[in-house]
Amino acid sequence: ELMASLQSRLEVLWEEQELVLLEVRECAKWGEELEVLVRELCKPNEFERYLMFIGDLEKVLSLLLCLSSRLARVQNAMSRMDGNTEAEEKQSLNERHKLLSRQREDAKDLKENLDRRERVVSGILAKYLTEEQLQDYQHFVQVKTSLLIEQKDLEEQIKFFEEQLQNLEQSIP
Repeated sequence: ELMASLQSRLEVLWEEQELVLLEVRECAKWGEELEVLVRELCKPNEFERYLMFIGDLEKVLSLLLCLSSRLARVQNAMSRMDGNTEAEEKQSLNERHKLLSRQREDAKDLKENLDRRERVVSGILAKYLTEEQLQDYQHFVQVKTSLLIEQKDLEEQIKFFEEQLQNLEQSIP
């Protein structure tokens, strides 16, 4: 019964993931249209800044989300430690926790830098785009960001339920 419930939940998550992937593809098309507009209106160096920002947006957010989820898994493992946990395992988890915490702080710095660059790019685009086009650009950045977060969240949930299902299957004689 529990396995059927986990399988059912996984199927729902896979369907949600398909819908999000459709939205990601639509957002990518929207981004391509926006890119053509920006290329036509801006100077080449301004267009390069725009392209670098859009490319880095996905990279930095992916890095931050990945590090946060890895850190959460390590923290979960640390919370399950007890008197029976080997000293070597405790040390390994503590070292991983420190490393991931530092890396996540570095990624947060990258995100702050990215936010500053986004303001610069918005300022550049404000010189060329109509108010409506500028709002479209800002909405595009918000949608791209939220879809990336939603996509990573679904991947984590799917991974969790797949692991649960696998562990359950292995525990049954």
